[in-house]
Amino acid sequence: MTPSKAVFYVMPPTRPVSLDLPPQLASWDRHDAPAQHRLTAFVDHVYALIGDQLCRLPDPLGLQLEVGLPVGQALLDQRDLDNYLFPLASRLRRRSGRTFAMVSGTKRHASRSSVQVATASVAFAAEPLYSLRTSASHTSERYKQQIYDQLRGTSPLPAGAVELDLSFTVGSGRTWLNLWKPTIDALGPLLGQDDPKRHWHPRDGRITRLGLHSQVDAALGYDVLIAVRAAPVA
Repeated sequence: MTPSKAVFYVMPPTRPVSLDLPPQLASWDRHDAPAQHRLTAFVDHVYALIGDQLCRLPDPLGLQLEVGLPVGQALLDQRDLDNYLFPLASRLRRRSGRTFAMVSGTKRHASRSSVQVATASVAFAAEPLYSLRTSASHTSERYKQQIYDQLRGTSPLPAGAVELDLSFTVGSGRTWLNLWKPTIDALGPLLGQDDPKRHWHPRDGRITRLGLHSQVDAALGYDVLIAVRAAPVA
């Protein structure tokens, strides 16, 4: 039996830790490229600040990154939040051996960025806007197509900044962090897309608050349930 309710977490109102290095985007360059060195230095910096907490806090574990961008830098175009969150969460996971139940991020114009790790708590169980189900490998186009088809005909959110929460219910064989990017890539009907023929290029740069949540249900096998909440930023 699969859970009837998706889970959404919130972080406690504790003070985040200010960062001395700017957050770094995911890089697909060679391991010795400058972007990779900057990313490694950033993760090392974060781990030095929160590593002790990360290793001793009880589950469910939450990670939150607040990205401060210089004034004048485009806020709603590119610099996708999942591309900041994925390399940080995945490398911290490998380094600490801890699994995150929630990873969230914001971006705004600010002079500093910050990070927070804490034990998350379950939020009020409001109904999601959309409930989706997939069965394909996240590395295949079929995974994205299944999500896109279930959202086909959806009216895109109005222009401007968007807040998005995705709750994944996965079987024990799935690594839920790997589902973030292909899922968001398939949200064109909801986020809008500049070219309707390019399905996997939504306007996801306009997501200024992103919450990613997970729970495990071994009965799902390799199927994934995805609950979607999305709204314009007030």
